[in-house]
Amino acid sequence: MTPDDHDREHDDMHDRPRRAWRSIFGEDPRAVGSEPDYRFSFANERTFLAWIRTALALLAGGLGVETVLPEFGGRKELGLLLLVLGMAVAATSYRRWARNERALRTGTPLPPSNLPSLLAVGVAAVGLAAAAIILFAE
Repeated sequence: MTPDDHDREHDDMHDRPRRAWRSIFGEDPRAVGSEPDYRFSFANERTFLAWIRTALALLAGGLGVETVLPEFGGRKELGLLLLVLGMAVAATSYRRWARNERALRTGTPLPPSNLPSLLAVGVAAVGLAAAAIILFAE
């Protein structure tokens, strides 16, 4: 093995985590376009963090329903619904941040987002499930 082969193998080993990261999250949106007004990037980041806080609250609610509330029919399903909604919001929020950051850097219009409608429908479904549990509880 030549020194060049060793260097290529070493570089490849260190690039694997980056390639895996990019396959899940896509390219870093900060690598395109030009630096926007920092206030817009900060506002985009604050919005992302608000979505993450919402996801954490949903996850905590799901865990709370399952572990803190007394046993009742539908408790597991209600907790699971909150957990799934929290995971969906968390997973989708990064994509939303990245798409907005890319648009800010390239000077294109901000892309539409399904996240607000996903959250609205999900919270309504949780509310309907909770109402059904209350109505039909023994």
